[in-house]
Amino acid sequence: MSEARADAKRAAALRAVELVRSGMVVGLGTGSTAWFAVQEIGRRLAANELRDIVGIPTSRATRDHAEAVGIRLGTLEDRPFVDLTIDGADEIDPKGNLIKGHGGALLWEKIVATASRKLVIVADPSKLVLRLGISRALPVEVATFGWGTHLAAIRDLGAEPGLRRTASGEPVRTDEGHCILDCQFPAGIEDPGAVERALRSRPGVVETGLFLGFKPEVIVGAG
Repeated sequence: MSEARADAKRAAALRAVELVRSGMVVGLGTGSTAWFAVQEIGRRLAANELRDIVGIPTSRATRDHAEAVGIRLGTLEDRPFVDLTIDGADEIDPKGNLIKGHGGALLWEKIVATASRKLVIVADPSKLVLRLGISRALPVEVATFGWGTHLAAIRDLGAEPGLRRTASGEPVRTDEGHCILDCQFPAGIEDPGAVERALRSRPGVVETGLFLGFKPEVIVGAG
């Protein structure tokens, strides 16, 4: 990551943390930009600039980071309503629709976003696109059993799917133990709603990285 891009991510995250107030339940996103937000919330708690924050992490990696910087954590079972979630995105279209999930946390991220009164998306300018799917693949989280049965159906939607693998060639497993299919749409996704409905209608498709209709506040940082 270039220094300018890192500066843009950090700037967006710091602006987002300005929206956090003492006593809030805060959804803690996953990914490089959200990392800066978690770090800053921890710093403000240590400096007594914030108090009584309960964080709801969207991945095990974020949980570990939040614990390391001193954020008290809760669960959606204990705190089913989240005041504010700060998260990143892989792509953002002009309507505020998103592709997320390249960090592998799309299921937990979408659950927390749905439970949130306000969703704030932090990003650098490279994440802004005119059409979703133009620059990044669409992640689709699927049950391990029968994952290959989805490939033909995804191709029928105009995409080329690939199983996400580790550097050693093993299938990547999400925090829930599922697989991820990364689906490349050569011309982008013309109708995200139709793609979402088609994918979610299939048994074994757990979640997609299409975040549609959340109407987030988008904060784009400048380096």
